[in-house]
Amino acid sequence: MNPARARSPSSAALRLARKSWKLQHLDSAQAIVLAEQALARAQGSADASAEAWARLSRGFHLMYYATPIEAMPELAQAQALFDATHDRAGHILAGAGMARCLWREGKFAESLERVLPLRGEGLRVLKHDERGILLNTIAGCYSAQGQSEQAFAYMYQALRDSAPVRGHGFDAVLYCNLAHELLQLGDYHEALRHVDEGIARCAGLNNARLLSVLLVNRVICLTDLDRPVETIPDIRRLLTLPTDASGRGTMSTHFETMAIAALRAGDVALGSELVGRAQGAHRAAIPDDQLELVVAMAELASLRGEFRQAAAQLEQAQPLAERGAVGLSLRVRCLFFQTLADVRERMADPAGSLTCLRTWQRLHVERAHLASRARYQAAALHTELLRLQQELDQIDARRRSTERARRELEAINQQLSQKVDEVQSLQTALRQQAVRDFLTGLFNRRHLNDILPSMMALARRDQQPLAVALIDLDHFKAVNDRHGHGVGDRLLAAFGDMLAQQCRKSDVACRYGGEEFCLLMPRTDAGAARRKLGALLKLWRAAEFNVDAAPLTGHTFSAGIADTSSDPVSAEALLKRADDLLLEAKRLGRNRIVVAEVAAPNESVP
Repeated sequence: MNPARARSPSSAALRLARKSWKLQHLDSAQAIVLAEQALARAQGSADASAEAWARLSRGFHLMYYATPIEAMPELAQAQALFDATHDRAGHILAGAGMARCLWREGKFAESLERVLPLRGEGLRVLKHDERGILLNTIAGCYSAQGQSEQAFAYMYQALRDSAPVRGHGFDAVLYCNLAHELLQLGDYHEALRHVDEGIARCAGLNNARLLSVLLVNRVICLTDLDRPVETIPDIRRLLTLPTDASGRGTMSTHFETMAIAALRAGDVALGSELVGRAQGAHRAAIPDDQLELVVAMAELASLRGEFRQAAAQLEQAQPLAERGAVGLSLRVRCLFFQTLADVRERMADPAGSLTCLRTWQRLHVERAHLASRARYQAAALHTELLRLQQELDQIDARRRSTERARRELEAINQQLSQKVDEVQSLQTALRQQAVRDFLTGLFNRRHLNDILPSMMALARRDQQPLAVALIDLDHFKAVNDRHGHGVGDRLLAAFGDMLAQQCRKSDVACRYGGEEFCLLMPRTDAGAARRKLGALLKLWRAAEFNVDAAPLTGHTFSAGIADTSSDPVSAEALLKRADDLLLEAKRLGRNRIVVAEVAAPNESVP
């Protein structure tokens, strides 16, 4: 007998309970009916194993459709019965369910402390979708604490372990949760892809709650992609689902999320109705939900012209948004400061708006760093679990002696090899992402710091100069303030493309930070580099962009150039010299290039 699932021979009650458990995602309505039937039979025949699985299924159903307070006692009873019957798989699943309840009550640290010790045994004992449930719960606990890199990694592996053919619908849950985590990282297009896959998978399920959560995630994706009008059909579809066990359930109705989307789509009546429903809904102590409600109320007040009221509502919640809290995501904090910046701008408070935008920018950068770390964590954990799976397969292979077993082992090895290839491909892609700026396609500052010392060493060896130019787009902040960050991003991307086209194969172009760029030019002295940047400045001046049917022209930049013939000591010294010359160019009035050790005046390029 398997010690992980030691129980009495299968009874009718146990078969019903196990079927109920497997149907919880495929057909939630049928699952609870079977759980109740199994529980009645089990109690009548004193079948502890059947009662344990029936209560486990009931506990998860209450967790999804009722409240954590109602689900917790049922799961605790199930775990006690699993302990009595020495069923370790059931014990781990019940523990995962209780951890999820704690998480939904806002007890984020306690939830992780409960579930994390189950990980090692769970990976040995659980299979496929049940292993996915454990991994997904750990992921949710990390996500609630803002540790997206850990959450992403666990969700990624849970998805790998739950293929549609064997996942009993749990793969659709993982598509949903993976999309949610990608939203936190700001990868909206990839999140939308997973949402759409989850919705397509739901077409074969009878699980209205799962569909509703997927639709909410799609509403968030489309809203943050500045496509709120497209959310209205999803919002109206969500509102047709009742908030009970036959529909969405009473937990996490997300009316505030839908309200923000409706208001940004211009449907004030629908947005006002949703704000009212959000204020009256059952609410757990989840900081994201609380702050989103404040944003929704402020957006409604702004659309009514009540800017002072909107500002007062936001400013009351501002301390929470500024300091952050366990369970408060960077996505929602960015949303909050973006909204507060808009309100202050409408109140003719540009200084206050700019302060909020700077906070938004800092959080956005932090979010981008989090996304980078998450991708590496996904690959690392995937490799670790593949190694564990390979070890288990090797142990299993030694038990097999028939030709059929050998053929199955070959198929498993082939699958593992394919997964290893996928991990290697992912790691290669991640290494490329780590050195590229996502907006301009140029190398980033990290790559600059890595490559400049070696380029200087090569220049010394060949006794050839290496020129370094730091470039700053003039008055770029004014473009953002006047036309918005979308137009600013267009200009950055256009300049990056122009810079790349003017480069030789040996040149290295980087985005240095914000509106600053760096160009490394081997076998080039400062004078030759100045001529090259002069040509680039003429091209940039001539560039024209259409904004709101009006041309945006007159772009300039300032630049400082140093080379190794004047500053040969170190990469840091060379960059510092170029930066000092850039500051001198700005001080002299911008729209010019200043070169190290040049006797003639450094005037602007005609």
